[in-house]
Amino acid sequence: MEDVLDLLNALLDGVTEPRLKLIGADEARALIVLLGLLEDEGQPEEVRRAAGDMRCRISSRLA
Repeated sequence: MEDVLDLLNALLDGVTEPRLKLIGADEARALIVLLGLLEDEGQPEEVRRAAGDMRCRISSRLA
């Protein structure tokens, strides 16, 4: 669990506007779907919160 949380935190910190431009809109949407799987009830609260934050950041940049 700690490894997943560390990875999500690193990815969340690294999602900046220039980095998002390195992936296309289709890839960003796929990431949003995959992060949604991490928001599943079976995941620890910290993982669900980090995945939700990351989904929100990516979604706002797609809009």
